[in-house]
Amino acid sequence: MPTEPMTHASDTNPHFRALDDGEIQAVLARNHVGRIAYTFRDRVNIVPLHYVYSDGWIYGRTSPGEKLVTIGHHRWVAFEVDEVQGPYDWRSVVVHGGFYVLSHDDRAWTQALERVRGVVPYALTQDDPTPFRTVLFRIAVQESSGREARSDSPRDATASG
Repeated sequence: MPTEPMTHASDTNPHFRALDDGEIQAVLARNHVGRIAYTFRDRVNIVPLHYVYSDGWIYGRTSPGEKLVTIGHHRWVAFEVDEVQGPYDWRSVVVHGGFYVLSHDDRAWTQALERVRGVVPYALTQDDPTPFRTVLFRIAVQESSGREARSDSPRDATASG
């Protein structure tokens, strides 16, 4: 019985490149789920969360607990967002910055709530689908980088990554 030839990674000639600042901001703006990485001493944790990117800040909400206690000891975090269509068709953005819990009397709290409600309209209302997520936060985008892989590059393209 004849079989289809196997496609090997070398058959696709993927092309890798760094994203520019505009592309990084576009990936952050069009997505709303990312992963935050935080550390304390010799332990690193990574958890997914909803977010909104606006004006150089990542806004979101979470529930009280271990994550906030840990970040309270060391507010420098990494945040990652991916767009993946296949093994050689993806974009990935990593942001580093300070994590700030917002209080009700802070002007940034109102800004954060407005932005979060752009994704979850009933956030922090009686009809909130996740009422246990009561803490609003923002992450300052202080450093950012991004990479892209594409499999549809010309066969003579040179992979650089």
